[in-house]
Amino acid sequence: MKIKYTLLWSMMLALTLVAAGCKKDKTKPVSERIAKTWTAETVKHGVAVVYTRGGASNVQAGYSNFKLALSSDGSATYTEFDKNTFVGKWALEGETTLVLSGLTPAPSGTNGTIKFTITSLDDSKVVLTRIDASAKTGNTINQYSLSNP
Repeated sequence: MKIKYTLLWSMMLALTLVAAGCKKDKTKPVSERIAKTWTAETVKHGVAVVYTRGGASNVQAGYSNFKLALSSDGSATYTEFDKNTFVGKWALEGETTLVLSGLTPAPSGTNGTIKFTITSLDDSKVVLTRIDASAKTGNTINQYSLSNP
């Protein structure tokens, strides 16, 4: 009987150690995963695809200049397709809204603030949809598929 208890306790200890060693990988918070420099892979103005990286017939080839640099200290640099660059701060509203604020000079029609819905995010790709229409692109709601080279 004593051997059965010893065996039972040994098995329970082994199972406990195995279970404790099998911790799930924790996903980093959105704020850490998005704090990178992103470049355009595909861009839509409304429903029309106007840019695809490497595409031969891009309507807006200037998106090869597009860059969104989000630093871990909260600073942001936003370069549009026409090479205009804006500097400001970035923050998250919840886990699904990216806010660029205090942009200088202020992009057309924005009062220095642009908001995006984060449609998807992984370590090397993010899809952002602009919440407000862009005056520069004919008042379209734009979607940006960005990658981190």
